[in-house]
Amino acid sequence: MADKSNDPMQLWHSMLAEMEKGFNTMATQVMGSEQFSKTAHQLTGATVGAQKTMGDMMEKYLVSMNMPSRAQMVSMGERLQTIEAQLNEIKAVLYRAYPDAMSSDGAGVSRPPRTKQPPTSSGGSSAGGSSV
Repeated sequence: MADKSNDPMQLWHSMLAEMEKGFNTMATQVMGSEQFSKTAHQLTGATVGAQKTMGDMMEKYLVSMNMPSRAQMVSMGERLQTIEAQLNEIKAVLYRAYPDAMSSDGAGVSRPPRTKQPPTSSGGSSAGGSSV
């Protein structure tokens, strides 16, 4: 069995554990300072401001190109969903009011009965005329 004091994996593990402790101590000190909090707050504010500015510029660009913005597309999608829901309600009312009017294919047109039969192989009428 290998000696624990000479085991390279154990030494590596110990070294990593000590490095992690040191890093955690340093990070706690840095993040706990007032300066770090101010800097983080300023960076967050700058990022939000940049995103808003970019969004405004993109919307102006899309308007100039006569294209809808994301907000307009979302609004249009919501309106379409409302229209589809209303159409489904209308269909449900029509199905309840006229259950026999709608055929299985949904065309709503009743077809005349099929009375014509195909010709038989025993010499019935055939299109084309002569037999050889």
